[in-house]
Amino acid sequence: MKKWLSPRFQRVLGILCLLLLQLAAFVVIISHFSNYFVYFYWFCLALSIFVSIWIAGGKARLTYKMAWIIPILTVPILGVPAYFLLGGARRSKQEQRQRTREVLREQLTSAARPSDLREYGVDVVQQSQYLLNAGCCPPFSKTDTEYFPTGEDFHGALLEELYHAERYIFLEYFIIAEGQMWSEILSVLAQKAAQGVDVRVIYDAFGSVVTLPHSFPEDLEDLGISCVAFQPVRPVLSIHQNNRDHRKLCVIDGTVGFVGGINLADEYINQIERFGYWKDSALLLRGEAVWSMTVMFLQMWASIRRSEVDYNKFRPRSYPPVSNNCGFVQPYVDTPLADDTICADLHIQMFSKAKWYLYITTPYLVIDETIASALYITARSGVDVRIMVPHIPDKKMVFSVTQSHYELLLRAGARIYEFLPGFIHSKTVVADDLYASVGSCNMDYRSFYLQHENGAWLCGSPAVTSIREDFLSALSHCKEITLRDCVKASLFTRLMRSLLRIFSPLL
Repeated sequence: MKKWLSPRFQRVLGILCLLLLQLAAFVVIISHFSNYFVYFYWFCLALSIFVSIWIAGGKARLTYKMAWIIPILTVPILGVPAYFLLGGARRSKQEQRQRTREVLREQLTSAARPSDLREYGVDVVQQSQYLLNAGCCPPFSKTDTEYFPTGEDFHGALLEELYHAERYIFLEYFIIAEGQMWSEILSVLAQKAAQGVDVRVIYDAFGSVVTLPHSFPEDLEDLGISCVAFQPVRPVLSIHQNNRDHRKLCVIDGTVGFVGGINLADEYINQIERFGYWKDSALLLRGEAVWSMTVMFLQMWASIRRSEVDYNKFRPRSYPPVSNNCGFVQPYVDTPLADDTICADLHIQMFSKAKWYLYITTPYLVIDETIASALYITARSGVDVRIMVPHIPDKKMVFSVTQSHYELLLRAGARIYEFLPGFIHSKTVVADDLYASVGSCNMDYRSFYLQHENGAWLCGSPAVTSIREDFLSALSHCKEITLRDCVKASLFTRLMRSLLRIFSPLL
């Protein structure tokens, strides 16, 4: 009761009430047309057919199109307004997108080239070239990496690196929650800000709507920490609320960076229990590749603040020494724009180019036909495809969609494991002891097509082996799913999973 009476939950309740009032107003308006309902209905039906044709010809994936076309044609009076209010991705101005690409090209000129990866094979060169061409995200050598298989390991390393910050600290996270983890981080940030270190924080307003007070930015500003919220939640039905900043990154002095799936909340370090034991992972980068992450953060900061940035002010004065066999690292970002499907396309490339094994951890397996096809073909080609998902889900409907993919993947030759101790939130892909990816992107429609995401692609790095070893170690805590487990599900369960799968892009 105390939780529900707290100011932040009251704020959320107020927003929901205002949204419901808008829906009620819409229903009242429709009721006023009751005397002309036949004409109004035929107008809505004609409009729904036109909108459905328009959706079908768009750039969105087929799965997403069908998830909207069905309700639009079935309930045209409500379906069309719902699509224009909540469907699709926000279309940012072309000038802004072009400016972002120009900044990345201008500031990342000292990077390596995809052709430098030829010793690892043409398949690796093509993956690297795609990230450069599609996202203006080049590869870097002279960057050491360290993989953290748990949130607890990440938290200790993060605090240690924050203590050594001298010039600036940049944090960008989907969720920040008050608790032990954030309290320890904030203590260091406040100390560093008092020493003159430039500390900046970006958090997603929706992701943290129930975990932070409304005054959070002002509270940090009082400590000398600059803070902005990405797209503040407003009580207005709007397409803009559909696209969130799901990125998770930390940059320290342009020489040390962290990426991964871990948010700054206590469940990620198992100080509180949510859905059993919380398994997550992160990657530390130390060296030249961190400059790429610095530019990515500053570009997001400039976009939110609508300001200009002097990037030269933040360039590292020098880089720390690195090992001789550090391989290559390629930080990347993705956006909700229809032309930017970097995370989805990178996953397809990693899947299709695997030769011996492909190991995946993901909290959700809510995939469209293109991702599923890539997995089927890889498994049928004799590659050892293994996918690890949670046993204790955080969203039951989404977990039902995940389970709906089991049977076809198993019949194709893939192996699926559920992590028995609790919830897997880690988002990793590793293949052939050669390349891997660690980042914020879930294997679901929202991450692939509707949100801002980030990660790091690795090739020839010792961290690739660490990711593989972590996966194999976690298998001892998993239950392997068999075809028998799938077919013994009741007919009603199978029908419900199929129905949820149709509308999975909207979940």
